[in-house]
Amino acid sequence: MPIMVEDIMKLLCSISEQRKMKAAVKHSGKGALVTGAVAFVGGLVGGPPGLAVGGAVGGLLGAWMTSGQFKPIPQILMELPPCEKQKLFNEVSNILRHVEWTDAVQLTALVMANDVLQQQLLAMLVGYVTKELQAEVRYDD
Repeated sequence: MPIMVEDIMKLLCSISEQRKMKAAVKHSGKGALVTGAVAFVGGLVGGPPGLAVGGAVGGLLGAWMTSGQFKPIPQILMELPPCEKQKLFNEVSNILRHVEWTDAVQLTALVMANDVLQQQLLAMLVGYVTKELQAEVRYDD
């Protein structure tokens, strides 16, 4: 992978690490499967009342199973496939089109010294994580 793409990934990791950003990918399919399975078993065991109880219990169980699975955004970024990294690189390049750098360290220093660039990159990153990865972003303080 070209060095510039890796420089951008390191920059995004630094920014998201500084802000202590985490993301939870919504596993709604897994929750729906658990809900359906428990409702089905409840219906088999208890008829219509069992179906209602099974649906309620299954819904609670499915929600509990899929909540709170947050991962640090730097970890998520480094695990992205090359095509997704390239997509991010293209978006960041539009924001940094007038910035010249030689390596990731210099790029990170330039961006960290500029609040406007930081805010633009954060907004782009949050948009990418929520839209492309369908994840919820959280900031730990």
